[in-house]
Amino acid sequence: MGVKQKTKGDGSQAATEVLVSADSHVMESPDLWKTRLPRKFRDSAPDFSAIGNALRGHPGGNDPSQRVKEMAQDGVSAEVLYPTLGLSLFGLDDPAMQEACCRVYNDWLLEYCQVAPDRLTGVALIPTYDIDRAIGELERCRNAGLKGAEVWQTPHPDMPFSSDHYDRFWDAAQELEVPVSLHIATGHNRAKELPGQEALAPFRHGVNRKLQAITDALFDLIFTGTLERFPRLKLVVVEYEIGWIPFFLQQWDYYGFVRYRKTLAPPIPQLPSEYFSRQVFATFFNDPVGCRQLASWGVDNCMWSNDFPHPNSTWPHSRKVIARDLGHLPEQDRAKLVRENAVRLYGLTIPEPIGR
Repeated sequence: MGVKQKTKGDGSQAATEVLVSADSHVMESPDLWKTRLPRKFRDSAPDFSAIGNALRGHPGGNDPSQRVKEMAQDGVSAEVLYPTLGLSLFGLDDPAMQEACCRVYNDWLLEYCQVAPDRLTGVALIPTYDIDRAIGELERCRNAGLKGAEVWQTPHPDMPFSSDHYDRFWDAAQELEVPVSLHIATGHNRAKELPGQEALAPFRHGVNRKLQAITDALFDLIFTGTLERFPRLKLVVVEYEIGWIPFFLQQWDYYGFVRYRKTLAPPIPQLPSEYFSRQVFATFFNDPVGCRQLASWGVDNCMWSNDFPHPNSTWPHSRKVIARDLGHLPEQDRAKLVRENAVRLYGLTIPEPIGR
């Protein structure tokens, strides 16, 4: 899987280095659901006209042929694709509407990825109100060519990750070898809050609440034994950066496991960090602090991304950012982070370097 690269003296590498972004995005048309949903849902379909038009800065977000050209500008040879507008679908309270909307998105994404299947890898949206139907959609999308699955990161309060509601879905995902992603801003949390509810909300949400959401989800999935019961299940923590992870794992290992081992039987037989190391991946794209820790932690679990085409993306300067944040690492470690971990996780073939 290794690809020999020529390293320059400044820590950067030659332009032939193959980069695979583990978290990029499509930009759906705001009227996608209004035009494609079954007629009985169209009148009440989500209205994305305001936010959708505001975010349409790159034609490649909606046009895959243009996208490949924009990827070439950034020197990125392949991308794993998540939605933009579709992220908010996980906050819908109507199970039937959510299911119909996710199916529309998944069908559209399949069409999009078919333009360049060696470079565009789609992640399906899987609603989990009804687990039987969730498994059916997971199987349908996997058989059609989508290689990952995304579920809500903050479940409905009646269906916490600490329950056994998801067990048959986790089992299906591990049998199908489909990694399951928890992406920022999905589900029944801050993604549903209205603008202006709190003056400091954008700033508080930008760090504090987003980390609370993912640490709660990951805690439940580790400490209630999901990863123990489904040892081949792979989870992907998406767009949370990585600097916080080794600290939380250290704290969970001690305060959640070692400290109570003699007085309270821990609910799991292994250290939380051991489950993470075996089964959890995380993406990053703008985290110099977290990248400095990669010299001693995480090179087998973390995956670089560019977040294209969102405003916070490293496009079109991804190679400069990689040189800045990963230039201190040995060649074999850097290769894992910028392509090989993603290739291994999704069962990809390393594509030819994209032309620039």
